[in-house]
Amino acid sequence: MLYESKAEGATAPSHQIAAGEFKARCLALMDELKERGGEYIITKRGVPVARLVPVRVDRRSLLGSMKGTVRTLGDIVAPLEEPWDALERWDDE
Repeated sequence: MLYESKAEGATAPSHQIAAGEFKARCLALMDELKERGGEYIITKRGVPVARLVPVRVDRRSLLGSMKGTVRTLGDIVAPLEEPWDALERWDDE
């Protein structure tokens, strides 16, 4: 039996499947939904009890993805009060 899909962004109709059949075909059904979309209404004795729908993952842009994850402690621009060994070796060359 087909149901009218009310899932947001669903592109394919809903299909009804008995719980026992769902249990036997679960992994294949998940792969099918991942590829084609839609949803399955899982029933027990003809009564709908659950709905299987694909997850919608919002991809974040790589640019700016770390914004807000770093804290700056102190002044990172001011000169250091300590001599820096790397600079001394640079001057010798």
